[in-house]
Amino acid sequence: MSYWDSFTDVEVLIGKTLTKIEQKGVGELIFHTSDGESYIMYHEQDCCESVYLEEIIGDLDDLIGSPITMAEEISQVGESDWGSATWTFYKFATINGYVTLRWLGESNGYYSESVDFRKL
Repeated sequence: MSYWDSFTDVEVLIGKTLTKIEQKGVGELIFHTSDGESYIMYHEQDCCESVYLEEIIGDLDDLIGSPITMAEEISQVGESDWGSATWTFYKFATINGYVTLRWLGESNGYYSESVDFRKL
């Protein structure tokens, strides 16, 4: 199995305890769990699109050290100056607090605007 073979859903994090979240620019987050697993949230950019983490609402540190009690994805499609836009919200919670990750994907309508979540 290669680095890119294991798509999954963010709900896989429910019940897991995060030990670290690495943010690499505006296009990649890596979630490390106490059981030694790692998950990457990213988008592989193509020529006529833009997908990036637009906003973090809350404190990522609230997700560290306690089991994840909520992990969900909600998307909404609309229009942008490029043509098409997709807003994807990832909502996470522990007993310490809530965090929402707001991703924005824009394209001419022929390219993916989605965010990928994979097990490393």
